[in-house]
Amino acid sequence: MSTGRRELWVEDPVGRRRLPDPVRTAAVRAGLIAAVTLIQAVVAYLFTLAGSWLAFPVVLSSVASTVVATWAVLDVWVTRQVWKQRYGVVSEPSSTARQLRRERRMARRAAREAARIRRREERAARRSPRGGAAEGVAPEPVEGTAGGPAAGADAPGRQGARAARAGRGELSRA
Repeated sequence: MSTGRRELWVEDPVGRRRLPDPVRTAAVRAGLIAAVTLIQAVVAYLFTLAGSWLAFPVVLSSVASTVVATWAVLDVWVTRQVWKQRYGVVSEPSSTARQLRRERRMARRAAREAARIRRREERAARRSPRGGAAEGVAPEPVEGTAGGPAAGADAPGRQGARAARAGRGELSRA
């Protein structure tokens, strides 16, 4: 039910994105400095026309203000470039920077998950009696390998290792 009247408040789509905070701060600062410089230049011109003795000091200060205004505009440009370099190209879904950040985030998650699984398996191996070799006990040698019983008659088996430990001052339960 449109009466043909225009609404009081109409949202217009914005053509450009908002500047990042540091860049906007530098731009506002540069704008204020440029405005003060222009006012000083007009005052210097009027003082010169009037033949006032204040014309010379105002001209000197407006020259200094021009240097400062140029520096402020350069500061806006440098701040904008630094922000772009640090935070990526544009924060849009098609942005290359966003895609790279997404890939790095996925790689970090995968690495954390792999480390978590590895720690869980290590803990499970330590808890189970058959999960790994108990501390202080050498694993049983396999026959046919360099340390196995086939390697020589003087290679001690599990019982020889217990007897060797018992001979070092430990009590034997045998």
